[in-house]
Amino acid sequence: ELPKIRMPRHLRETYIRRVGDAVNIMIPFQGKPQPEVTWTKGGQPLDTNRINIRNTARDTIFYIRQAQRGDSGKYELTVHINGAEDKATLDIQVVEPPGPPQNLKLVDVWGFNVALEWTPPVDNGNSEIKGYRVQKSDKKSGKWFTVLERCTRTSCTISDLIIGNTYSFRVFSENICGLSDSAAIASGVAYIEKTKTTYQPEKIPQRDMMEPPKFTQPLTDRTTTRGYSTHLFCSVRGFPQPKIIWLKNQMEIREDPKYIALIDQGVCSLEIRKPGPFDGGVYTCKAVNPLGEASVDCRLDVKGEI
Repeated sequence: ELPKIRMPRHLRETYIRRVGDAVNIMIPFQGKPQPEVTWTKGGQPLDTNRINIRNTARDTIFYIRQAQRGDSGKYELTVHINGAEDKATLDIQVVEPPGPPQNLKLVDVWGFNVALEWTPPVDNGNSEIKGYRVQKSDKKSGKWFTVLERCTRTSCTISDLIIGNTYSFRVFSENICGLSDSAAIASGVAYIEKTKTTYQPEKIPQRDMMEPPKFTQPLTDRTTTRGYSTHLFCSVRGFPQPKIIWLKNQMEIREDPKYIALIDQGVCSLEIRKPGPFDGGVYTCKAVNPLGEASVDCRLDVKGEI
């Protein structure tokens, strides 16, 4: 009987484990007389100090007591019988939580808003970064609150801050294992003060002030949980003040109690109240004035309750 490896379905894709977890894999095969079994990694024999292999007449067991990231890679399994052979590849990825983001900066404070920027972590934990969790803390309470659950960009605008409060900000990285063990903390703080405006007649012709709409902060893709209200934010400028139109999947959102649209000092917000599965889709914010129009899009995904 010719040798044949029966690779389990779940091992045909990358096998992912966390650092410190055990790796215990059994791969059955067939063939008579009993096949000779060989394991290699990158064409080289395995490190028997880390990896234990046990073979029977019908299967081979691959075991690592405590996986480390260095155990990641492609392992080659070969079974031989009298010159005939069958081969299979086992791809292992050992992951851990990422490091914190780098270079978190408070780049602007205006009105009730703050703009933050940062760079990706030096160590991604051997797994793709899924997003970032952004939190704020006001000096009065000292408590941290999440304002963005999974931001996919390395910048964001935080709105609806309270006049008279001083805020600190921090950002966690997130990969398949979860959040980074520590956060990046912005070195500066933001004090939200009441702006005093004094009217002064412009000395330049009014036409020089005219400006078509332009978005200074785009919408960002969001993921929310069914039944929990969420907000979309963007910033726009233009003169005369643009008219703001919200659309969902290219259809204008008109008077609907599910949605509350506001604009304050150029910051546009759309509250989606208690979203359900059908509230997911592509949302568009369009700004229009006599000189032109501009728009930004984002995708909202609504997940089931956790």
